[in-house]
Amino acid sequence: AQNATTAAYKQEDIDSLDQTWRGEVGADDSALIAAVLDTPTADLLREQVAASEGIVTEVFLMDARGLNVAACSVTSDYWQGDEEKFTATFPAGPDAVHISEVEFDESTQSYQAQVSLPMTDPATGAVIGAITIGVAADRLF
Repeated sequence: AQNATTAAYKQEDIDSLDQTWRGEVGADDSALIAAVLDTPTADLLREQVAASEGIVTEVFLMDARGLNVAACSVTSDYWQGDEEKFTATFPAGPDAVHISEVEFDESTQSYQAQVSLPMTDPATGAVIGAITIGVAADRLF
C-alpha cells in the first residue's frame, strides 16, 4: 500500500521526509516516526526481536523507494534508498542477499551486521520492498 503512495514522490519529497524524520528522533512530537512504529506490523517485528533473545538487534521494512514502512525501533534515518541494504537488494531481484560489515550502529547502540533481503509480493513474486535484520556482532562468535 505504501508503494502506491510513494511511487510519485520526487527526490525532494524523499529528502524532506528524511529531514523530518531526523528532526523527530528524540523529540516529543514525532508523527512520521509514529506512523512507522505504531502499527501491527511493527508490533510483530518487536515480538520477533524479543523472541531472538538478543541475537536480533533490529528489523525494519522498506518500500520500493527505500522509505521505512515498519520498524521495531527508531532508525537513524527514514530513507534507506541510498544505502547498500537497499541498493544491493531491491534492484537485484528476489534472491538477492546483502550482509554488511560489522559496524557500530547508532540507532541500536551496538555492534552489529545487517542482513538485508528483498521483500516480494506473495501473489506475483515481484519485489516490492526490502527488509533489514540487525544481528548482534557479539552473538556471531
